[in-house]
Parts: sequence; C-alpha cells; structure tokens
Amino acid sequence: MSAFLHRFAEDFARLDRDNLALLDTLYSEDAQFTDPLHHVEGLPAIRQYFAGLYENVSDLSFRFHGHDPVGEGEGYLRWTMTYRHPRLDGGRPIAVEGCSHLRWGERVHYHRDYFDAGALLYEHVPLLRGAIALLKRRLG
Repeated sequence: MSAFLHRFAEDFARLDRDNLALLDTLYSEDAQFTDPLHHVEGLPAIRQYFAGLYENVSDLSFRFHGHDPVGEGEGYLRWTMTYRHPRLDGGRPIAVEGCSHLRWGERVHYHRDYFDAGALLYEHVPLLRGAIALLKRRLG
C-alpha cells in the first residue's frame, strides 16, 4: 500500500465523534467529499457532514482491507463499514462494503465513496424492507 493510503486508512479508521479534528489532517481546505447520498465541498462542510453522521449512530467503524494505487496522488481503498442506528434493523450492527476513490497532494482533495445505498439504509427501514426484497426477487 502506498504510504499515503496506509496512513489515511489508519487515521480514518480512528475517527469517532470525539476526535473529528483529525479531519483537518486528512483533507485539504478545498476538498470534495461525495457518496451515493451526499456531496459536500470544503473542509468546514466535511466537518459538519461527519459531525452529523456520528451524531446519528451509536457505533460506527471502518475496517480497511484492500488498496489499489492508480498513480502518483491517486488510489482506491476497499473497506467494510459497520454501524448501529437505533431505528434501523432493531439497533443491530449493519455492515456495508464499499470503496473510496482518493486524490491527494499533501492531503486529500477528492474523496468519492462507492457503496450500495440500499444495503446501507433502505433495506433496514421496516416499511421499505419488504418492497426492496420483492423487487430483488423479481429482478433476480
């Protein structure tokens, strides 16, 4: 793993609601962060996004298990995110696999996450669970 990807993965995995100042060492002031549900621009907006994320879950952790450097200052990290939300799936842990595409200079200025939003959220909402299961059966 490139030294940068290794350090980023280690530091990102340490993030929690009590050490969000660590984001300042990971992202540049003009960084963009995108996932299937959000797009934010600038370090202040990224801080706000993560503060809200940690405020709404009881547990949240990332386990990084792969990397793919693309070239100088660009690469991918593969991960599993596990979280608990009191109103989703009875508060049981939910695990979602995904990957992050990163571009960086000294710090990350582009971060795009790829994951199944249904596996993250929709499949765990009681009113949607049955409809999604039906759609999957019909499409499968």
